[in-house]
Amino acid sequence: MTITLYGIPNCDTVKKARTWLDSHQHAFTFHDFKKQGLERATVEQWLTQLPWDVLVNKKGTTWRALSDERKASIVDAASALELMLENPSIIKRPVLDRDGQFSVAFSDAQYTTLFAA
Repeated sequence: MTITLYGIPNCDTVKKARTWLDSHQHAFTFHDFKKQGLERATVEQWLTQLPWDVLVNKKGTTWRALSDERKASIVDAASALELMLENPSIIKRPVLDRDGQFSVAFSDAQYTTLFAA
């Protein structure tokens, strides 16, 4: 099983997901998308399984800092893709890639269910 966790290291939710994976002995690679960036192909893969409006975090400070015009321009997967590549901090974290199956966010119950399958 190959597991990659995408996020930023100082995010509390990412920290919880990393701790959960470690405590359940799941080896994983952490990808800091602020430092390491994101490739278009990676985000395009996410968008095949995850709705763009789930991936774009509209509750965070990054979204609130956008102009109203820029917010209004995010209307579909293509516009959301460009925004996520321009500003990875807008992505809801963490994004988990477990053998090509993607999920976003973290809760103990969510990860318990994901890893039970």
